[in-house]
Parts: sequence; C-alpha cells; structure tokens
Amino acid sequence: MSKAAPRNGVPPRRPGEDDEICRVCKSSRYLNHDLHFLVNPECYHKMCDSCVDRIFSTGPAPCPIAGCTRTLRKQRFRTQTFEDLKVEREVDVRRKVAQVFNKEESDFETLRAYNNYLEEMEDVTFNLLQGIDVAATERKLASYAAQSAPSIAQRDAKAAKERNNQNAQQAAQKEQALLNRSAADRASMTSIAEREESHKQSLDALAADHQIDTKVVLKKSTARRTAAEKARDRQRQQQQQQQQPQQPGGPDTAADAEVYRIEGLRTVVEAPPEEPYDPFGGSSFAPSYYTLQPHYDHPWLDKARTDPSIVAGGYDLREYYQRTTLEAFAGLGCFLEEEMGERERGKEDGDGMVATEGAAMAAGGDDVL
Repeated sequence: MSKAAPRNGVPPRRPGEDDEICRVCKSSRYLNHDLHFLVNPECYHKMCDSCVDRIFSTGPAPCPIAGCTRTLRKQRFRTQTFEDLKVEREVDVRRKVAQVFNKEESDFETLRAYNNYLEEMEDVTFNLLQGIDVAATERKLASYAAQSAPSIAQRDAKAAKERNNQNAQQAAQKEQALLNRSAADRASMTSIAEREESHKQSLDALAADHQIDTKVVLKKSTARRTAAEKARDRQRQQQQQQQQPQQPGGPDTAADAEVYRIEGLRTVVEAPPEEPYDPFGGSSFAPSYYTLQPHYDHPWLDKARTDPSIVAGGYDLREYYQRTTLEAFAGLGCFLEEEMGERERGKEDGDGMVATEGAAMAAGGDDVL
C-alpha cells in the first residue's frame, strides 16, 4: 500500500491529529507534551490551558473561536471527560435536565402518568440537544424548576443523606477491619511470646537438672493462652458494640424521615423466604392405599434372598416388593360403574341433541338456535 506523498515538505496529518492542536494559538501536543486542553460547557470549544489563562484571567470574555459569540468565564473551564465532544455535551444536558425532572414511578398514581412524565423529559432533552426552540425550552425548564423547588430540594437532601450514611458506614467498616487486624496481630505476637517463654523455661529447667513434667508446663501455658484469648475476645466485642455505627432507620433517621417524607411511596413488603426447590412441583408419589414394608415373610422370598442367581447381579428384592404391591393395589380408587354411568349419560344427551336437530331440519328450520 503506497503512502501519501508530503505536500511542500510537510507530511499529511493523521486521523484525530487536529484534536491535539489548539485552535487559538495553534500549539501542538506533539511539540509540548505538557499541553492540557480545556472545554467550557457554554460552547464546548476546546483550547489549551495557556490560552484560557491568557484570555480569561482578567474576567469574562467572548470565545476566541471564529463564529462563536458566547461569553465565557474562566471558572467554568474543565477537563474533557469523553473523547467525543457531542457525548460530553449530551451528558451535561441530561444531567442538567435530570436535576429538575427527578421524580420516580412511585410518585405517580398510574403508569401512564409516569410514562408521560418521562416522555416530556425526553422532549426537553431532545430540544436542547438538537437546538429546537431552545429559548422556549429553557423557559419551560426554568418554570418547572421554580414550581417543583421544594420537592427537588427534598430529593437532593435525601440523596445527600444517603451518600453520607453510606460513606460513614464504609468508614466504620474500614476502621473495624483495622481494629480486627491489629487485635489479630497482637494475639499472634502474644502467642509467639508465650511459646518462646515456655521453651525458655523448659531449657532452663533441663539445664538445672530439674525434673519438670513437660505435660504440666504445656497445660499451664495452654490455660494462660486460653484465658488471654477469652479476655481479648470480650474486649473486642465491647469495642464493636461501642463503635458500631447507627444503622439507617434508628431514632434520628426516623425523625429526619418525617421531614423529608415523600408522598405516594408504596409500602415495601418483604418477600417470603424461598422454599426448597421441588422438581415434582409438590406432587407426592407415596402410595395412598398401602404402606410398603422393608421385609415380607414368605418361603419363596426367603429362598430368593440367598439365591446367587437372583442377588449376584445386584438385584434388590425391595424393587420386587414395590412392583407387586403396586400391581395388586392398582385398581383401587377406580369405580367403573360411575365412569360407565357418566359415559352413558353423555351419550344419551348427544343422541337427544342430534334428534332435536333432525326434527328442526325436517320442519324446515334453517337454524336450530
């Protein structure tokens, strides 16, 4: 594959290389690796941080990009998150609209009303993204934000409180993990010190020619270690009870929930415990008219239990018990007279209907009904 020839001694640019050049000062990241680009959510034009400091340090100024008339401020410039600026702008618009349209399905009486609410939210987002009636859409969004300010503030406070509770719970879990780790380290060091002390006492006793029962020494050491471990366990439990964070739903949380209560929420019903899986769906195969015994006394059965030609292949006489009793009791519960009576009655009703239809046709009627 042939390469593109350079024009005037300058090689052609690669795809995406224009994004690495500032449109204001024409600085390139190829020559300055420390070059950082910033964007402003007012117009989403990318420029380097040097141009931002040079142009907007003295105050608000118009965008230096040709054709753009937006007034920009330095504090609103930020680093680009997504590679595509269209995606960056869409995420910002959706975040802005979601801060105003923040109701949930539980706030509405019917599903249709909630779907209409979501459709209106998407219409506002689409108009802002595509530039359709931007002024009217902005006025509509501002009006709705002013009308729903109390509910929006309540939801924001609730979300902030949930985040704070979650952060506090995570911090408490980390602190508890550190305490448990330090307690385990102290217990390990204590155990090692006790073993070394016991070994030292044994060596000292042997050196002094004292007849010390090694079993007694080990039992004493074990008793001391067990008592120390029990004491540490009690101390660890007391620390956990004292440092356990207050779970959501306590007295303080309940008092705050009355302040930020949202009308229309459904009552949460706990699901019943899941029952063990039954592949037969509750159907029972236990016999209803008899009870299968593990042993039956009969001369032929007594002989069959010891006959190698029967039991050598692994045949179990309990299978014979089950099959024969099932065949013996298979007819119980089947009442042939009742079934035959119902069949005869159904046949008579069918014959009567056929006779009625024949009489009606003979009389010249086209429709029996």
